[in-house]
Amino acid sequence: MRFDSYHPVINLIYFAAAIVCTIWFHHPVFLGISYVCAFVYSVKLDGKRAVIFNLCLIPLIFLYAAWYSYYNHFGVTNLRQNFIGNQITLESVVYGIVRGTTVAAVIMFFSCVFAVVSSDKVVYLFGRISPRLSLFLSILLRCVPRVKERARKIEISREGIGKGVRQGNILERFLHGLSLISIVITWTLEDFVESTVSMKSRGYSLRGRTAFSIYRFDNRDRSFVVMIFLCLTFVASAILLDQTEIYYNPEIIMNPVTPMSFVFYVAYAVLLLLPMGLQIAGEIRYKRKK
Repeated sequence: MRFDSYHPVINLIYFAAAIVCTIWFHHPVFLGISYVCAFVYSVKLDGKRAVIFNLCLIPLIFLYAAWYSYYNHFGVTNLRQNFIGNQITLESVVYGIVRGTTVAAVIMFFSCVFAVVSSDKVVYLFGRISPRLSLFLSILLRCVPRVKERARKIEISREGIGKGVRQGNILERFLHGLSLISIVITWTLEDFVESTVSMKSRGYSLRGRTAFSIYRFDNRDRSFVVMIFLCLTFVASAILLDQTEIYYNPEIIMNPVTPMSFVFYVAYAVLLLLPMGLQIAGEIRYKRKK
């Protein structure tokens, strides 16, 4: 059973916990678990597109690490000098890789958010708290797939008149691509304005507005909440025992790995892989019944 069939509050709790922990933990083991789980879950949701997108993030991580270590000089393990005489240290390189991996993992988790959280769930979650914020987020989430579809249709129509991005020489392809981007941006801005005016004309931002929803918090959602908070309890214990702490300046220092550390690692991995595990179990159960 897909994770998007669960209550919107469950989706919010999971993704908030996953993204916050990914940003907070700079420990290489916890960060590696976050990256691998985000990679695998995004591939499970989006397939080959996610594989290509996630693989494109890997060279960007190392490019950022190279740039960061080139302009930030801390640490005691010197590797070499740059062209202006500053030292490039092992600690700065490792910390650059850590920061780049964190950003990549967060981006992959957000791709999962776009695949799971629909616009009606955003309206349900934020409609009563902040109608304006709910309107903005729902339009944004709805805009991403619509922009892709509109760009595809525009490209097909332009190919019919010989102005596709794969037609002509290099200069003509470049100009055709700029024209396509200009058309898509213009359409997107006009769509934003039309959507906002349409929602305001329906009284979306008025006080006292009621909201209708089809979501019910059932026993399945309660069981998922129990599992999430059980895993978060182990993660909180790891934080209290300094198992997630690591220092990169002036040298790399972290607590030794103990048998209890593996319990925390497993609990964190279970937390991040819980939605995908439930989805795989539901698919297997469906195939058996079929």
